[in-house]
Amino acid sequence: MNIPTRVSYSRPQNHQGWRAEIFLKYGVKRDKTRLLERQQLGPLMVQKTFFPEGNTCHTYLLHPPGGVVGGDQLSVSVALESGAHALLTTPGATKFYRSNGELAWQSQHLSAADGSFLEWLPMENIFFPGANCQLLTEVKLTGNARFIGWEMQCFGRPALGEDFIRGQLKGQARIFRDDKLLLVENLRLQDQLQLQQNASLNGYPMIGSLYISPADNILAAKINAVIDTQQIRFGDDVLLGATELEGLLVVRALGRQTEPMMASYVQVWSIVREHWLGVIPDVPRIWHT
Repeated sequence: MNIPTRVSYSRPQNHQGWRAEIFLKYGVKRDKTRLLERQQLGPLMVQKTFFPEGNTCHTYLLHPPGGVVGGDQLSVSVALESGAHALLTTPGATKFYRSNGELAWQSQHLSAADGSFLEWLPMENIFFPGANCQLLTEVKLTGNARFIGWEMQCFGRPALGEDFIRGQLKGQARIFRDDKLLLVENLRLQDQLQLQQNASLNGYPMIGSLYISPADNILAAKINAVIDTQQIRFGDDVLLGATELEGLLVVRALGRQTEPMMASYVQVWSIVREHWLGVIPDVPRIWHT
């Protein structure tokens, strides 16, 4: 992946497409995490929240148009108060379609207060040939807040034999704890030739990053054991590796299809949940539909 020296991730001033924004605030009320505040503009929304695990608030983030085109602007903000535990996911992949020349822009701002637990587990992004996209994910953690989140990017539709033969993608992820920057990752991709030649992608059409914080040596050892098991299970259909940075554990992946990468990340997520809470999590039902 090429790292651009200076890239602006601010909202474009001119656009022709949908503008959608949503803000979700979670807190504890009557001994259970609840969605306390919701503000939305345009086609980004949530329906009712779910409690399949007792006090954990599960939420499905919906984008009814079903895809993002050039000129669309999407902004998601999630905030957890102290003691809250929320899991957010999406009902399906987010599709970024061929652009007419306009830029498709998406930002995600996630914050978790001291004593809270945020799980950000969306389905993958799929970038169609000709897409022109700019993505930003920013995570701000306070005190001993717990966070696990992943991002999976698919260039083209490999299951249909469709390659990312043209298009442009710029992305950045930033993670902070107590205003200290723990990690910044940049992605810049312009066409199929770069996808094939880029050593970081090694010819794979999918990449993934799974972030876990805080992570200790015991948890890191458990996750490395899961990685070894998944590599035996899937072979070179998915390549996995873990890196620890000041208490932040990053599990990176290269994949040929969504299913092996998703299955591997779900196994890591389950181990993290068991390590932190002592119980195996209930997988969101929407992942099986």
